[in-house]
Amino acid sequence: MIRLKTPEEIEILREGGRRLAEILSVLASKVAPGVSSFELEREALRMIKEGGDKPAFLGYSPQGARRPFPAALCLSINEEIVHGIPNETEKIIKEGDIVSLDFGLLHRGLITDAAVTVPAGVVGEQSKRLIETTKMALECGIKAAKPGNTIGDIGAAISKVVSKSGFTLTENLVGHGVGYKVHEDPFVPNFGIAGKGEKLAPGLVIALEPMVNVGKASNKILSDGYTIVTRDGSRSAHFEHTIAITEKGNIILTQ
Repeated sequence: MIRLKTPEEIEILREGGRRLAEILSVLASKVAPGVSSFELEREALRMIKEGGDKPAFLGYSPQGARRPFPAALCLSINEEIVHGIPNETEKIIKEGDIVSLDFGLLHRGLITDAAVTVPAGVVGEQSKRLIETTKMALECGIKAAKPGNTIGDIGAAISKVVSKSGFTLTENLVGHGVGYKVHEDPFVPNFGIAGKGEKLAPGLVIALEPMVNVGKASNKILSDGYTIVTRDGSRSAHFEHTIAITEKGNIILTQ
C-alpha cells in the first residue's frame, strides 16, 4: 500500500536527505586507489553517529535474506551492481576502478536513500561514458516525476537515455518508495510505458535508481547473499536520489 507523506514529514526527510548528501559527498571524495572499502565504511559510521542519526541499512533484513545486512554502506566495485559489502582486507580500491556508494540514513524516524558512482584515479573512456549515462538517466527520470504523471513516465524517460547509449539497464532491479521503511510501495522500474502505472500524487516519496551495465542486463547474487553482479562480468554504474512529489513538481531530498 502506498503511504503519502505529510508536509511536516517531507521537511524532516529534506533535513535527513541533506545530511545524507553531505556524507556521501565526503565519502566520494575519499575514493582513491589503495583505499580499503572498510575505511569508507568506518568513515560513514563516524559521520552518521556524529550527526546524531542512524544507518538505515546496517542490520536491515530484506524479505528472503538469510542474515541482516552487515554494514552501513553498500560499496560496489566494477561488475558489482549493488549491495556490495565493505571488507577491510579483501576489497581494496584499485586504479581504474569505478566505485558505487549507496546508503540510507535514518533521521528523526524517517529514511532517505541515495547513491553515486565515482572513478578511482584514471578510468577508461567507456567507464566515463557509463557513469555519465547513468547520471543523465537519473536526471531525466527525476524530470519526468511530476504530479499527474505516472510511474511509467519515469521508467520511459530513464530507459530512453540508456537505450540511446548502447548500454543496458540491469534487469529485475528497481527503485522504490521510501520514508517509513527502507523499501515501500510503489516499485519504480527503470523502464516503462509513458502514461501507465500508478499516478504520482503530492506527498509520494520515492527513490529513483537507474543501474546501467556495459554488457548484458542479466545478473546474479554472490554467495554472501547480498552482492549483485553482472552475469557477464561487465562494469555497472548506479545513481540514486530520494525525491518527494509536490503540487508543483518535485523536490530532490538528497542533494
